[in-house]
Amino acid sequence: RLKLYNWHKWAGVCVLVLSRARLLWRLTHRPPALPAAMQAAMPAWQKLAHHGTHAALYALFFAIPLLGWAYSSAAGFPIVVFGVLSLATLWGFFRSLREHASDDPQAEAHAQEVKRFWGLIKTSWVMATVFWIGWALGDTVATVLFAIVGFFALREFITLSPTRRGDHRSLVLAFFVVLPLQFTIVGSRMFDLFTVFIPVYVFLALPVVSALANDPERFLERNAKLQWGIMVCVYGMSHVPALLLLDFPGYREKGAFLVFFLVFVVQTCMLVQHLVGQRFPHEPVAPQVSQILQWASWLAGVAAGGLAGGLLSFVTPFKPGQALGMALLACFAGSLGHLVMKALKRDRGVTSWGMQGMSVTGAGGLLDRVDALCF
Repeated sequence: RLKLYNWHKWAGVCVLVLSRARLLWRLTHRPPALPAAMQAAMPAWQKLAHHGTHAALYALFFAIPLLGWAYSSAAGFPIVVFGVLSLATLWGFFRSLREHASDDPQAEAHAQEVKRFWGLIKTSWVMATVFWIGWALGDTVATVLFAIVGFFALREFITLSPTRRGDHRSLVLAFFVVLPLQFTIVGSRMFDLFTVFIPVYVFLALPVVSALANDPERFLERNAKLQWGIMVCVYGMSHVPALLLLDFPGYREKGAFLVFFLVFVVQTCMLVQHLVGQRFPHEPVAPQVSQILQWASWLAGVAAGGLAGGLLSFVTPFKPGQALGMALLACFAGSLGHLVMKALKRDRGVTSWGMQGMSVTGAGGLLDRVDALCF
């Protein structure tokens, strides 16, 4: 029942955000007037009822979600995920409406900043949606869902990594043997095998399969790229559904909250890091890799993510201090993992995963959405 209540609340917040967008559109785009013949034939009371009903619908669009939000807050049950994301999305939307003259030297920088911010917002929505779907459909479906995400992420990684004919056997092994086996092991709760299957057995098997293809040219480089792709896109991603299946005393069948905890603190860290870096720019730590990573903004992001984790300790089996430590560790690994993935993109000469900024899924690079989570 608690799960159904939360679905209802999150859907209500989404309705509230969409209603704001709809009202803004309605105020700036006047609808066409009724035909003159219809206006002449309508009695005055029908015209009044027509406009009154329309206005009442808009009022209810806002009144019902706001009353539900107020009731939940008064009862001590705050709305966490989509409320925060909705406010950030709304703030970004109004901020993007600021106009800059075409000859303004800051216009291009502003456009790039808005683009990066919306990319981060989209990432947060994707992660929140994945959490929601995983929670709604159960552990097995969630594991399959993350396996599909890992498949497309690995495909994007390999697409930008040059391969030779001798790599075909290794690629078949990676996509159609290693990936399904890794997530099957996760779903079977064989965590002892899960932790060593790819780092030990797969790392030894892939070079053997590649050597049997009788192609020694750039052998080490080709195998290292494939092993790195499997490690990030398959091994790293498989840890997320593993959280769903962990059993803690007094915390059975609540693993989805651990996934939510991980996603929320990491995305909070990345969002705060981006905003602070843009608002208070400092010298980048690695300017050839990322202009966003600055020590001040990075520390602010990690601190914000850790604070969010400490406040969310009630959804985890941890005490507040333990949740704070886990959140700090997740933010530390996720933010620096994001930097590593940026370095890989710079090495490949692209700004986003996927050909010409478009991923194999039709989105703006699936791996861009989950790279911090892979670490």
